[in-house]
Amino acid sequence: MDKKTISRDSTSIAYESTGQGPAVILVSGAMSTGGTLAPLAVPLSDRFRVVVYDRRGRGESGDTKPYTVEREVEDLAALIEAVGGEAALCGVSSGGALALEAASSGLPVRQVAVYEVPFAVYEGGAKERAEYTERLTEMLEQGRRGDAVELFLRLTGMAEEMIQRARQSPMWSGMETIAPSLAYDDAVMGDGLVPRARLSSVTVPVLAVAGGASPSWMREAARAIAQTVPDGTYRSLEGQTHMVEPDVLGPVLVEFFGG
Repeated sequence: MDKKTISRDSTSIAYESTGQGPAVILVSGAMSTGGTLAPLAVPLSDRFRVVVYDRRGRGESGDTKPYTVEREVEDLAALIEAVGGEAALCGVSSGGALALEAASSGLPVRQVAVYEVPFAVYEGGAKERAEYTERLTEMLEQGRRGDAVELFLRLTGMAEEMIQRARQSPMWSGMETIAPSLAYDDAVMGDGLVPRARLSSVTVPVLAVAGGASPSWMREAARAIAQTVPDGTYRSLEGQTHMVEPDVLGPVLVEFFGG
């Protein structure tokens, strides 16, 4: 990240931008940094100034306690100010919940696109998320970062064999480093259910996208977002999963943000 801006609480937020045109800020989800979304910036940068950034508590950005979701909205406000005073937002996974929260907070946002925000629209979802929050909090308070990462991976539906393989991989130490930020994504997701009251106050156009090869509840969650905001559109991308291909999602975003 070659640039930094300072959020309202004096936290340093690292970012970089590519391309020229109207600003589009990409908002990453749990266990990821701005670099995770850098490949998605490529198909957008022909038409837009695309910004990727490290959310607080990860990568090259700072962190200031205590954490609140409002601080992350202020981080986005600082970024928007740094890139010209207005931007469109694209949030992936729980980053989509943060993008929608920023839009509902009245930030100068033109449009919001989200990909597979994992709101629990299935039976027992609220209970599952409450139990996850309780266990995650306990593990992080005890300094059990590896266990917290495992807990999160199980929530995503990753098979036990793959989790154990990940734990032996060179990537694991980096995952443990940013494990405390799992609590931030958990806070951004609220109770895990679709925040219908907040979404109904989002006045800008919203595109909610899901993968056609993802679990059906992911598509139902995306549909619920599109149906709850005043100006929402739903799209399903054939053959895509939660790990969406940038070259497939990119053109859809270019069409939406350019409209």
